[in-house]
Amino acid sequence: MSENFDVGAFHAALDSQRLAMGLTWKDVAAEAGVSASTLTRMAQGKRPDVDGLAALLRWSGLLAEMFIRDTGAEKKKTAEPLAQITAVLRADKSLSRESAEAIEQILKAAYKRFRVKEP
Repeated sequence: MSENFDVGAFHAALDSQRLAMGLTWKDVAAEAGVSASTLTRMAQGKRPDVDGLAALLRWSGLLAEMFIRDTGAEKKKTAEPLAQITAVLRADKSLSRESAEAIEQILKAAYKRFRVKEP
């Protein structure tokens, strides 16, 4: 079984975390303890080294397994992305129940519109 790390998805998630915290990429580099060039290379689709990856995972609170894409024939059963997002929104203490539900409705509509169905 072959698995690959989706650096683009990881970088996008880091960007969402950065924006939520009101930080610049330079701030992220300083807080995470990585070089700014690491973040620049990731923006270009290049993988970070293992220490940089660990530091960014620690800084962001993200889990590495969220970004491992199975390219083999056998796929592991995982929750649908929208279900995972819903769980995260509902767990966010900075959102009221009504706010989380409003964001969910927006995401559900967008997800339905843009989701590519596998043949």
